[in-house]
Amino acid sequence: MIKKKIKKKNNIIDFPSKLSSIEKEIEAIVFAAAEPLDIETIENKISKKIDVEKVLLKLQTEYSHRGINLVCISKKWSFRTSPNLSNLMIKEKTIEKKLSRAAIETLAIIVYHQPVTRAEIEEIRGVAFGTNTLEILMELNWVKPGGRKDVPGRPIQYKTTDDFLSHFNLQKLSDLPTVDELGAAGLIDSSNIDNAIFGTGKFYKEKQDNKKEDIYSNIDEMLNSTLDSEEKK
Repeated sequence: MIKKKIKKKNNIIDFPSKLSSIEKEIEAIVFAAAEPLDIETIENKISKKIDVEKVLLKLQTEYSHRGINLVCISKKWSFRTSPNLSNLMIKEKTIEKKLSRAAIETLAIIVYHQPVTRAEIEEIRGVAFGTNTLEILMELNWVKPGGRKDVPGRPIQYKTTDDFLSHFNLQKLSDLPTVDELGAAGLIDSSNIDNAIFGTGKFYKEKQDNKKEDIYSNIDEMLNSTLDSEEKK
């Protein structure tokens, strides 16, 4: 077995294979290209005529054991990160998204009325909502199906998940703030909110002057303040 020697001079490693000037041209053209190149495009860029495909195959062999590889896909050539190192190139980015009003209202209803059906959510909100509202909450893994209600049609019920508890730093559902605690925190006027909000009632209670207090914006504030405090940790 013949071993190729790697010579080291002045802290510079000379790889066994030497490239001609035209081969270096092809290497540079493919490396600098913003997108994969076909052979014809490369031929139009180099200084003299040569078997470009042969050179590319040689370069492909040269780069097969390096951090970047020369690959050919659909007859177009490009340099790419070696597959076994691709995980090092992943860039994680956190994108902040605010829940829509409909999503916040739906989440609040599920939290305090679970398990609850879609029809019950709409009855409490007093308005129908799009399917994507529940999908968003399920994508966040805060809400999940919780079986079917034993009534005609057996509709799906929804409830919160363990991830919901973990996200809001709750050990159990009973740790959720009560109507009195929300009132004490100044998030709602507890004198105008039906205590049944935490069981099977409605989120609104009419005053004698027939005005209703909207508590959803306050629950939105509560959720956002929790999110902000988590981000600061």
